[in-house]
Amino acid sequence: MYVIIVGGGKVGYYLAKELLAEPQHEVLIIEQDAAKCERIAEELGDIVLRGDGCEAATMEIAGFGRADMVIAVTGDDEDNLVSCQVAKVKFNVPRTVARINNPKNQEIFRRLGIDTTVSATGAILAQIEQELPTHQMIPFLTLGGGLELVAVKVPSEAKVIGSAIKDLLLPHESIIVLLISPDGSPRMPTPETTIAIEDEIVAVTRRENEETLRAVLTGSV
Repeated sequence: MYVIIVGGGKVGYYLAKELLAEPQHEVLIIEQDAAKCERIAEELGDIVLRGDGCEAATMEIAGFGRADMVIAVTGDDEDNLVSCQVAKVKFNVPRTVARINNPKNQEIFRRLGIDTTVSATGAILAQIEQELPTHQMIPFLTLGGGLELVAVKVPSEAKVIGSAIKDLLLPHESIIVLLISPDGSPRMPTPETTIAIEDEIVAVTRRENEETLRAVLTGSV
């Protein structure tokens, strides 16, 4: 698999290093800073191209046309968006992944067709929010096709407690993929699996269905 990484900072460097550990991967890093390019070349070999990952000319040289995946991990959300958008629209790259520094930009990236977004800030906030006494639906990951991986903790007053998954009136295109007990042990759900107090439910749903799913699992409806 040919993977192009836009951004040769720490994230891009370590991502490339891990990918190169698998012989089936061909990796190229695009980086503007000369010092970073030199360091990458010294430590990882001839896998770095100095240039602007937002420019079509650089993309042509890098071989975006044959890339299986483009991963944009610069420190600038706008650059990451442009790199992934051009990769999709001009070069028909099958899969794009963008790092998001500001979680508020996640919806924009989704609307503009970026396949997957990753936000370290959002992940940390999600961990903090899990400790708060709320029934908030926490988005973990934006998937392709407008889907999201989300989690919600079942409160003690929820009507779904004791109900089997097969009996839940989940919104359209929503699937429960994992249940985590209060002690931290995971349970793979079956249609007969019942919901317990303070279970953390991990599900895949469409973004527009998040509120309905939250209402079902917390007992609002």
